Amino acid sequence: MKVYNNPPRSTWNTLTQRPELELDYLESSVRNIFNRVRQSGDQALKEFAAQFDKAELTSLMVDEAELKEGIELVSKDLKKAINQAADNIEKFHRAQLRKVKIIETMPGITCWRKGVPIEKVGIYIPGGTAPLFSTVLMLAIPARIAGCAEIILCSPPDQSGKINPAILYAAHLTGVTRICKAGGAQAIGALAYGTESIPRVSKIFGPGNQYVTKAKQLVSQEGIAIDLPAGPSEVLVWADDSSIPSFIAADLLSQAEHGADSQVMLVLPNENILTSIQTELSRQLNSLPRKSIAEQALQHSRIVIFDSESEAEEFINEYAPEHLIIATQNAREQAEKITNAGSVFIGSYSPESIGDYASGTNHTLPTNGYAKAYAGVSVESFLKYITFQEVSEEGIRNIGPVVEKMAEAELLEAHKQAVSIRLNYLDKMSKNI
Repeated sequence: MKVYNNPPRSTWNTLTQRPELELDYLESSVRNIFNRVRQSGDQALKEFAAQFDKAELTSLMVDEAELKEGIELVSKDLKKAINQAADNIEKFHRAQLRKVKIIETMPGITCWRKGVPIEKVGIYIPGGTAPLFSTVLMLAIPARIAGCAEIILCSPPDQSGKINPAILYAAHLTGVTRICKAGGAQAIGALAYGTESIPRVSKIFGPGNQYVTKAKQLVSQEGIAIDLPAGPSEVLVWADDSSIPSFIAADLLSQAEHGADSQVMLVLPNENILTSIQTELSRQLNSLPRKSIAEQALQHSRIVIFDSESEAEEFINEYAPEHLIIATQNAREQAEKITNAGSVFIGSYSPESIGDYASGTNHTLPTNGYAKAYAGVSVESFLKYITFQEVSEEGIRNIGPVVEKMAEAELLEAHKQAVSIRLNYLDKMSKNI
């Protein structure tokens, strides 16, 4: 990791850039995949499974027998861990439900806003080198709490044509309604356009590689909603002399091992513990099974030193990290000054890993600086809000003249007339009594 000491603000744009590994032909490749899915549906998905996953599929859908077989392969200890994580996620997300509140804005006029579940949602779960069964919990649980009628899960099969057993167990536990053996951009295309086996959904959730990310971006341009702009995983750790170097190194590596295009950042007030952290990085890196992946991620990761605490805060908010770990002596106080981050982990005993799995918060978060404008996935991500208003005779008399005057000023005579005709009607009725 390259070290930058008190970098001037003129360099911050460069320092906050994420790695770009996107291939020039990525978009055209994804569009070609979409065309095949549109034209051939299930058959295209089976051909892609053979091409990319080396799996020969007779059926794309996981049936009851296969689901039961997969669940039995999951150890009791892992089931227990998944169940505990699910309970925590359920508890945190259920608290996000809002009661409908009816507001009387003036006598005779009541307005309210009601969350209505999106009927069909698709969730994409990576299943390659890191089968993310935890993401099933993060997406399916809030979808079920929101009341989505159909939750369709897509995940790539292994070479034997099976989906990872832990993914199957998590799907069964959380109420997923259909499980499909499809990965990559072709799965996103299937969810967006529909096939013989997979219904067209209204919104697509879930992380993935560059092809999946590009696929989600493209379908969002065609009217299919997506959860949020999400790319390679990232973490920024804010540390000081009170931090424990082995903890800091472990936190950096926990994100670096996600992928070669992941990025980790470290912000320090001085170089006092820098050598200790670098030593720990080297030591821990050598023991990782995904060492080569983490090494590649570290090559475009950075250590930034600021003498000024306020400048460090401004830099962090400018970077807008997906995950922010504050491992400083006054971590709680500094956390209050953070305005741009996907999820914040406060104190030395709050590793980002707990949020990835089991604390209860959602790990589907905005990356690449999008935390400046986007929030992570929540129950509300699976709802669409409809506003209602009801106006009584008293209400139309009270607000009618206001609307008439405004419509007249905007030269919209029919708008004015829609109110005036009612006011005139009520005047006639009152005179006839």
